[in-house]
Amino acid sequence: MYINSLSKDDESKESSSYYVKKRILVLVHIDLIPPKDIDKSIDISFEPWITEYHVIETLNELKYDVDVLGVYDELSVIREKVNDFRPHVIFNLLEEFDGNVLMDQHIVSFLELLKQNYTGCSPRGLMLSRDKSLTKKILTYHRIATPKFQAFRKLTESKIKKIKLSKKLKFPLIVKCLNEDASLGISSGSVVKSHEKMIERITYLFEKFKADVIVEEFIPGKEVYVGVVGNNRLEVLPMIELHFDNVEKPELEIYSERAKWSKKHRHKKGVRIAVSKQNEELEKKLIKLSKRVFQVLELDGIARIDYRIDDHGNPYVIEANPNPNLAKDDELAVSWIKSGKPYKELIKKLITLSLSR
Repeated sequence: MYINSLSKDDESKESSSYYVKKRILVLVHIDLIPPKDIDKSIDISFEPWITEYHVIETLNELKYDVDVLGVYDELSVIREKVNDFRPHVIFNLLEEFDGNVLMDQHIVSFLELLKQNYTGCSPRGLMLSRDKSLTKKILTYHRIATPKFQAFRKLTESKIKKIKLSKKLKFPLIVKCLNEDASLGISSGSVVKSHEKMIERITYLFEKFKADVIVEEFIPGKEVYVGVVGNNRLEVLPMIELHFDNVEKPELEIYSERAKWSKKHRHKKGVRIAVSKQNEELEKKLIKLSKRVFQVLELDGIARIDYRIDDHGNPYVIEANPNPNLAKDDELAVSWIKSGKPYKELIKKLITLSLSR
């Protein structure tokens, strides 16, 4: 794929033709750079770098000029690479900086200061959606249903012992890290039915992750994911539903760390995702609702909206995920492919959106 040079100076620097091959710089966590030599006969679907591998492989297949930069806690390496490689687009796969997930918005802000086109969500959308408490406050203001909640910040051992639960909250509740994603810290023990168990779970998350915590109502029912792609004109992808085929009460299951990342656990409980078949009225409601969530949280590029749908067909927004995982087997990519378009078109779409922002 080719584009016009940006200026005559750029043209001379290319030292050849008026047309230049699109240069794509892929930003990844330094520990998630895929190996160069991969035995494709081995199942790599549960490798931590699987998203990075699929994106980089596809960009190469699309004949872009691709470079990959691993980043941990230095901004200077980004500036140096930008000056050297002069990318047309930065494909942003960074989800944290210096081990802090809230810092991803600052990375994107830095890219904007460098006047670089980048894929995915803007800093403002990342800020509003990464903090689950802030997200829920905004949704509640706009009368969008979300489970009732209570957030606990800057915890200490003494503060945990004095926690008082809001009278608006009724058990069972689910206890989660306030800002983490990818189901970090979520297990069967996350759903609690008493104040004592809630305190135990908050203590566990505090001791293991030193994280702020959110406690919210647990909604028994289906878990459905809706992908939204676009900047101003939004495309809602086919809805994906989470299934637990080997359990008696799937409506009580949650997408825990093990359910996402443990091959053995997934097989045991029959965990799978598939296109969700809702009645026409609910489907129209979810399409409209997903666009509205995308807009009120000021998201752009790409996002996945996660719902729990109760026995009466009422949808509750659990969270919004800007820049969701893009591995071919993840919910967003599966949804895109189910819409009838190949995976490589998703990658091209994100690049197009970055240039038209």
